[in-house]
Amino acid sequence: MANWILFRDGRAAHKSACLLTVALMWAGSLLAQNHPTPGTKRMTERLQEIAHQTNVMNNVFQNRVRAALLETALKKITNSVARLNLGFGYANELLNAGMTAEALKQTEELDRALQAQTGQVSPKNKLALLSLRAIAYLRLGEQQNCLSNHNTDSCLLPIQGGGVHKLQGGSRSAIAVLNQLLKDFPDDLAGRWLLNLAYMTLGEYPDKVPATWLIPPQVFASDAPFKRFYDVAGGLCLDLNRLSGGAILEDFDADGNLDLMVSSIGLNDPLRYFHNNADGTFTDWTEKAGLMGEFGGLNIMQTDYDNDGYADVLVLRGGWMRKDGHFPLSLLHNIGDGIFDDVTEKAGLLRFHPTQAAVWFDFNNDGLIDLFVGNESTEGDTRECELFRNNDDGTFTECAASCGVAAIGFVKGVASADFNNDGLPDLYLSRMGQPNILFRNDGPRNPNQGIKSDWSFTDISNTAGVSEQHFTFPCWFFDYDNDGWPDLFVSGYQIRDTSVNDVAADYLGLPTNAERARLYHNNHDGTFTDVSRETGLYKVLMAMGSNFGDLDNDGHLDFYLGTGTPSLNTLMPNRMFRNAEGKFFQDITTAGGFGHLQKRHGVAFGDIDNDGDQDIYEDMGGAFSGDTAFNVLYQNPGFSNHWLTLKLEGVQSNRAAFGARIKVIVETEKGDRSIYKTVGTGGSFGASPLRQEIGLGQAKSIRAVEIFWPVTGKTQILKNVDMDHFYKVREGAPDVVLWNLKSFKLTSGESKPHIHHHESMPDKN
Repeated sequence: MANWILFRDGRAAHKSACLLTVALMWAGSLLAQNHPTPGTKRMTERLQEIAHQTNVMNNVFQNRVRAALLETALKKITNSVARLNLGFGYANELLNAGMTAEALKQTEELDRALQAQTGQVSPKNKLALLSLRAIAYLRLGEQQNCLSNHNTDSCLLPIQGGGVHKLQGGSRSAIAVLNQLLKDFPDDLAGRWLLNLAYMTLGEYPDKVPATWLIPPQVFASDAPFKRFYDVAGGLCLDLNRLSGGAILEDFDADGNLDLMVSSIGLNDPLRYFHNNADGTFTDWTEKAGLMGEFGGLNIMQTDYDNDGYADVLVLRGGWMRKDGHFPLSLLHNIGDGIFDDVTEKAGLLRFHPTQAAVWFDFNNDGLIDLFVGNESTEGDTRECELFRNNDDGTFTECAASCGVAAIGFVKGVASADFNNDGLPDLYLSRMGQPNILFRNDGPRNPNQGIKSDWSFTDISNTAGVSEQHFTFPCWFFDYDNDGWPDLFVSGYQIRDTSVNDVAADYLGLPTNAERARLYHNNHDGTFTDVSRETGLYKVLMAMGSNFGDLDNDGHLDFYLGTGTPSLNTLMPNRMFRNAEGKFFQDITTAGGFGHLQKRHGVAFGDIDNDGDQDIYEDMGGAFSGDTAFNVLYQNPGFSNHWLTLKLEGVQSNRAAFGARIKVIVETEKGDRSIYKTVGTGGSFGASPLRQEIGLGQAKSIRAVEIFWPVTGKTQILKNVDMDHFYKVREGAPDVVLWNLKSFKLTSGESKPHIHHHESMPDKN
């Protein structure tokens, strides 16, 4: 259990309600774990067995254990060159484990060893050592300020207000090291970038940054003014301080209010489930839901695979772990009231491959949700992608090869949409080191057999014009210009030297060979056109977790990118892009308060307080065992535009309505306007709710709502729908049903900074 926390004036702080909640949860988990189901108990045992068998020297995220092993090895090595190489690795492991003071001490020993070995340190070793020391000092500043005394301004670029460090020793030392680095290596853009960040943490940017190395403030300015979204997670006990993971906003107990589920990559980190109490507070239901033994999971997403009206959950494990990532996924069946049963083995989904990418879709239009899983193949460890067909009896059958989608690659993102509007959902794969793949769904191989026939997909990536990128991560389909045809966004994920060199170059308008983001516009003829440059998105974005939504309810879809790499060197801001009437995108990162510098992963847009606008939850933290960070909930300050929320229920189509297409026709001063949404969870890393929250802008009224149901191919037309209301829509029903949901104010929802002093649970990695 966490210790008492001391404020700097020496007064003992009372244990916060959040900390008490965590402690009670963990205490309860040591007892009965709420009598987990047999399936969940077996999965817990299986995950623990795999964790114990993990070769920590192959798993780059087990840093504390790796550091201890390297320390022992160093004591046995006498060869000076071997000791030097091992010493660098040891210092890195200490830093990645969060043992920053120890890492700095090791860098001092490295410095002495380098001087003794050659009398003159090589440029390569000198740059490596200076960079390591600078990052260590910056991380020390983060630990002492952003983590120990976190507030709503912490780690937001440009750092100012409450984000300025009160304990400044780490940043002061980093500045001294970075000045030396830039004196010796004046072209090092990463050093220049980090120097500016260090001065920001002291409140001395831009005035005291040496003119030669100054990155001008206008570089960070937003393209347009925008209201500030404040992080309110702390006051709601939703600011978990853990490692990277996924996030779902969904109504798990069917009471009309969005709950939250969050995962973490740590091998001993359980899923966390927070129930929305509809009064501005949340209650931790993790133990009650039977989830305490569901460890790990870099990504999670919801579905309703058995059409019972309750949202189930898929947990994806082993991503980035290569040969040591042979973990099972988990299918968690929601048996009602937010209680879950692990049915992975029973459902025929037990397999052991590294993945964090999957998508639910009804590929054969039989009214049952199927599952595609994108696995990560590496040299010597080939793992084909998998397609699981829903058998309508609680089980699935794997059929990727027979359907032509058993692709091989390091798959990091999967998305589905009916891109050619033929009524069949297609499939897109984002891969690293290979061209991406667009599979067109061609339907049954034997049309006379209908849905009972084998199915056929065709790789049309080259002819469709979407295979140019070779190193990408998140992806999604969305209709950014409201023309009724899904477009495609794919973020690049390749930079030099695992540092911020290329990101800095892009901000400064300098050339770089890094992989850039792409926005592909749907040409309505089976092909796409790259419109990244003209829409302002041809950028080095390095996105991981991400999703899209409508920040200001103007009826145009915006998107948010969680950026970074596992390396502590990659201190770069999240990026938020506002859709300007479907014509181009404006970077509003700094204006809206979204430019968080910590590692960031699963992103979910959702109206968490039922007030008609979308808030944003983001899972923070890195992959290395010491790189924890506080999760955030950005509360929407509200805009003057209208909105509509629809919860669709399929009858012949799958009950959750995955793939159903919505068209809202509104009357405006300039004439009628159409706004489009497709039911799904959004981007490939983070899951928004299945109910669809649609901005209507300055509409005067809703003329009609049209819903296309893929299974029947019929379009349901609804009249008498009013703006600024919640409705339920049943497939084939003549009228919508008003859904009376109560809006409420979040407990910490005031738009002003708050400070909270938390400790995370002990690191068990």
